[in-house]
Amino acid sequence: MNINWTGLYTMFRREVQRTFRVVIQTLVAPVISAALYIFIFGYVIGTRIEDVAGVPFISFVFPGVLMLSIINASFSSASSNLYFMRFTKGIEEILITPFSYLEMLVGFVVSSMARALMVSVLILGVGMLFGAVQLVNPIGFFLYIAAIASIFAMLGIIVALWAEGFEQLQVLNTFVITPLTYLGGIFYSITFLPEIAATITRFNPFFYFADGVRSSMIGYSEANTMVGLMVITGLVLGLGTLVTQLFRRGWKIRS
Repeated sequence: MNINWTGLYTMFRREVQRTFRVVIQTLVAPVISAALYIFIFGYVIGTRIEDVAGVPFISFVFPGVLMLSIINASFSSASSNLYFMRFTKGIEEILITPFSYLEMLVGFVVSSMARALMVSVLILGVGMLFGAVQLVNPIGFFLYIAAIASIFAMLGIIVALWAEGFEQLQVLNTFVITPLTYLGGIFYSITFLPEIAATITRFNPFFYFADGVRSSMIGYSEANTMVGLMVITGLVLGLGTLVTQLFRRGWKIRS
């Protein structure tokens, strides 16, 4: 099978250029928000909390803060990119190129992952300044980050296809992603929770996202690793299949 490398590179380059055109919104704002989270939850509050699993609380919290930033970056990149392409008819340029539907998916996802990667590198730098960064499994860390970014890029694509107005782009983020993220153990250990609340948390897929990143960074896991891998792999494959089928049907992108 011939792969349209030129087209994929063009989509990737376009998103990188778009990121730097609005750098305050795409890179500076997420880093400032993450720095505030690290300072308040990790440094101010963390100094009054005992170590968790033998690591300072700031190191325990940092992976969750990083994950939150990656989720927002990849989701926002994919949803805004495809939304504006739909309504400026820019999507027609993609449709007439020699792209397979799978290549369209890869192009949008990898482009969004590029922004998420830039944000994550900057936040890792901030974390180092606070002494919050540990990395016991670099390969696992990269794979978890890539998988999480791809999941939320694909969710962003689905929302961008569904949305009929700019405000609708934030519906999933506001009412689903943000609540589940904060209830997924990014700022606390589930050992702090009553047993029933800890059990409910284990049904939250965001718990496995945060736990995977945390385990690769500090070597401590509160979730069943196999269950977490199944959840993440299932979402990547399931969402990938769904988005590819939506592209194939031309849902909301063909007149």
